[in-house]
Amino acid sequence: MTSVEIPYSIACALPTLVVLDITNDVRHEVERGKLDGGIAYVTSTGEGLVRVNERESGFFVDVERLLHRLVPAEVPDRERLLELLLGARTEQVPFAARRLCLGQWQRILLFGFDAGISTDWTLTLVG
Repeated sequence: MTSVEIPYSIACALPTLVVLDITNDVRHEVERGKLDGGIAYVTSTGEGLVRVNERESGFFVDVERLLHRLVPAEVPDRERLLELLLGARTEQVPFAARRLCLGQWQRILLFGFDAGISTDWTLTLVG
């Protein structure tokens, strides 16, 4: 039996929320990096932001509803306003022995709103 690991997997695709799971790709970059331990800064370079959370479908539905109550879909520049409310585009993840220090169910998620999602992100390793 052969297994294939897909770097980007769609965690959620709702009308106004798209989430990609980039954990595997970040993990590979940390493993190939020159540092044994430190902090991995994962930053969205396009629209959207990065967060660490469990990949649970009910969570995404709840987030979409909350975001719609905060800034309704018909508001001009909704994506920009949501990004402003939700804070920095960057998430910090500790790593040791070239392995991400995430909880058993935690994943690194790239969130996009309204117009879709950009798969562009950067990784900065600080040790």
